[in-house]
Amino acid sequence: MPNVITTDKAPQAIGPYSQAVKAGNTIYISGQIPLLPETMQPVDGDVEASICRVFENLKAICEEAGGSLTNIIKLNIFLTDLGNFDLVNKIMKIYFEEPYPARAAVQVSALPKDVKVEMDAVMIIDD
Repeated sequence: MPNVITTDKAPQAIGPYSQAVKAGNTIYISGQIPLLPETMQPVDGDVEASICRVFENLKAICEEAGGSLTNIIKLNIFLTDLGNFDLVNKIMKIYFEEPYPARAAVQVSALPKDVKVEMDAVMIIDD
């Protein structure tokens, strides 16, 4: 039976979904947007601040699940402007070390709360 993972150190779900679900030793992390957990409002600042906030939200969920960002094996990145692709790469190198997870980055027309970036992930942890 899957186990729901939730933490108050990341934004609560804004719809009918869980922050993350654990099935066996695999954790599926729902899409994270740059919301501050305390206010549930988008972080102030530019797209760089938004990307960092999303990574911080993912990190909090990974830690609640008993892992870290290094346990992520697949990362999906959704951007409203693919022109921010190089910036994502630059910031990702701050949060991740080699070997990097498998990854996709795609441009989308819109995201919830009119934010510029969303990411979801799959991670594996030892039981």
